[in-house]
Amino acid sequence: MKVTSSAVSLNVDDVPASAGFLVEHFGFREEMAADGFASLTRDDAGMNVVFLRRGLESLPADQRDVHATGLILAFVVEDLEGELARLRAEGVTITMPLTDEEWGERAFQVRDPNGVIVQLVDWNAPTTA
Repeated sequence: MKVTSSAVSLNVDDVPASAGFLVEHFGFREEMAADGFASLTRDDAGMNVVFLRRGLESLPADQRDVHATGLILAFVVEDLEGELARLRAEGVTITMPLTDEEWGERAFQVRDPNGVIVQLVDWNAPTTA
Protein backbone atom coordinates (compact mmCIF):
# COMPACT_ATOMS: atom_id res chain seq x y z
CA MET A 1 0.00 0.00 0.00
CA LYS A 2 1.15 3.50 -0.82
CA VAL A 3 -0.72 6.35 0.90
CA THR A 4 -0.77 9.40 -1.35
CA SER A 5 -2.70 11.73 0.95
CA SER A 6 -4.71 11.75 4.17
CA ALA A 7 -7.95 13.34 5.29
CA VAL A 8 -10.24 13.44 8.27
CA SER A 9 -13.93 13.61 7.36
CA LEU A 10 -16.47 15.14 9.75
CA ASN A 11 -20.26 15.19 9.49
CA VAL A 12 -21.75 18.55 10.48
CA ASP A 13 -25.04 20.38 10.00
CA ASP A 14 -23.60 23.52 8.39
CA VAL A 15 -20.66 22.75 6.09
CA PRO A 16 -19.99 26.38 5.05
CA ALA A 17 -19.83 27.47 8.72
CA SER A 18 -17.22 24.87 9.68
CA ALA A 19 -15.25 25.38 6.46
CA GLY A 20 -15.32 29.15 6.86
CA PHE A 21 -14.11 28.88 10.45
CA LEU A 22 -11.00 26.91 9.44
CA VAL A 23 -10.36 29.22 6.49
CA GLU A 24 -10.76 32.43 8.50
CA HIS A 25 -9.03 31.46 11.73
CA PHE A 26 -6.64 28.64 10.84
CA GLY A 27 -5.37 29.47 7.36
CA PHE A 28 -6.93 26.56 5.49
CA ARG A 29 -8.05 27.00 1.89
CA GLU A 30 -10.89 25.32 0.10
CA GLU A 31 -9.57 22.71 -2.31
CA MET A 32 -12.91 21.26 -3.46
CA ALA A 33 -16.52 22.02 -2.63
CA ALA A 34 -20.05 21.08 -3.66
CA ASP A 35 -23.45 21.15 -2.02
CA GLY A 36 -22.96 19.48 1.36
CA PHE A 37 -19.22 18.96 0.93
CA ALA A 38 -16.00 20.92 1.44
CA SER A 39 -12.40 19.71 1.41
CA LEU A 40 -9.89 22.06 3.01
CA THR A 41 -6.11 21.96 2.91
CA ARG A 42 -2.97 23.72 4.08
CA ASP A 43 0.45 23.14 2.58
CA ASP A 44 1.85 22.34 6.02
CA ALA A 45 -1.04 20.36 7.56
CA GLY A 46 -0.22 16.91 6.19
CA MET A 47 -3.91 16.12 5.72
CA ASN A 48 -7.13 17.54 4.40
CA VAL A 49 -10.11 18.33 6.58
CA VAL A 50 -13.37 17.33 4.90
CA PHE A 51 -16.78 18.46 6.08
CA LEU A 52 -19.89 16.57 4.98
CA ARG A 53 -23.46 17.67 5.60
CA ARG A 54 -25.32 15.30 7.88
CA GLY A 55 -27.99 13.35 6.03
CA LEU A 56 -26.18 13.15 2.69
CA GLU A 57 -27.65 10.30 0.64
CA SER A 58 -24.17 9.36 -0.60
CA LEU A 59 -23.12 8.35 2.93
CA PRO A 60 -23.91 4.84 4.18
CA ALA A 61 -27.26 4.84 6.01
CA ASP A 62 -25.67 4.12 9.40
CA GLN A 63 -23.37 7.17 9.06
CA ARG A 64 -25.69 9.79 7.52
CA ASP A 65 -26.98 11.38 10.68
CA VAL A 66 -23.96 10.95 12.93
CA HIS A 67 -22.42 14.24 14.08
CA ALA A 68 -18.67 14.72 14.48
CA THR A 69 -18.54 14.17 18.25
CA GLY A 70 -15.90 12.63 20.42
CA LEU A 71 -13.19 13.84 18.08
CA ILE A 72 -10.57 16.52 18.57
CA LEU A 73 -9.05 18.12 15.49
CA ALA A 74 -5.55 18.82 16.85
CA PHE A 75 -2.83 20.89 15.23
CA VAL A 76 0.71 21.14 16.60
CA VAL A 77 1.95 24.73 16.31
CA GLU A 78 5.22 26.54 16.98
CA ASP A 79 3.95 29.59 18.92
CA LEU A 80 1.09 28.39 21.11
CA GLU A 81 0.82 31.58 23.19
CA GLY A 82 0.92 33.68 20.02
CA GLU A 83 -1.87 31.63 18.45
CA LEU A 84 -3.93 31.93 21.64
CA ALA A 85 -3.53 35.72 21.60
CA ARG A 86 -4.34 35.91 17.89
CA LEU A 87 -7.52 33.86 18.20
CA ARG A 88 -8.69 35.90 21.20
CA ALA A 89 -8.06 39.09 19.23
CA GLU A 90 -10.15 37.65 16.38
CA GLY A 91 -13.02 37.10 18.82
CA VAL A 92 -12.80 33.30 18.93
CA THR A 93 -14.07 31.86 22.23
CA ILE A 94 -11.50 29.73 24.01
CA THR A 95 -13.43 26.71 25.30
CA MET A 96 -10.53 25.07 27.16
CA PRO A 97 -7.85 27.35 28.60
CA LEU A 98 -4.17 26.78 28.02
CA THR A 99 -3.36 23.62 29.93
CA ASP A 100 -0.02 21.99 30.78
CA GLU A 101 -0.08 18.19 31.05
CA GLU A 102 2.48 16.19 33.03
CA TRP A 103 3.56 14.31 29.87
CA GLY A 104 4.66 17.55 28.20
CA GLU A 105 1.64 18.50 26.11
CA ARG A 106 0.43 22.09 26.29
CA ALA A 107 -2.86 22.83 24.61
CA PHE A 108 -5.98 24.94 24.39
CA GLN A 109 -9.25 24.39 22.56
CA VAL A 110 -11.88 26.26 20.61
CA ARG A 111 -15.07 25.03 18.94
CA ASP A 112 -16.25 25.80 15.45
CA PRO A 113 -19.87 26.89 14.78
CA ASN A 114 -20.95 23.21 14.58
CA GLY A 115 -19.26 22.29 17.86
CA VAL A 116 -16.22 20.60 16.31
CA ILE A 117 -13.33 20.85 18.79
CA VAL A 118 -10.14 22.37 17.41
CA GLN A 119 -7.12 22.03 19.68
CA LEU A 120 -3.80 23.76 19.25
CA VAL A 121 -0.87 21.95 20.84
CA ASP A 122 2.82 22.23 21.46
CA TRP A 123 5.14 19.82 23.24
CA ASN A 124 7.49 20.48 26.06
CA ALA A 125 8.26 16.89 26.93
CA PRO A 126 9.94 16.40 30.29
CA THR A 127 13.54 15.31 30.14
CA THR A 128 14.50 12.03 31.72
CA ALA A 129 17.61 11.67 33.87
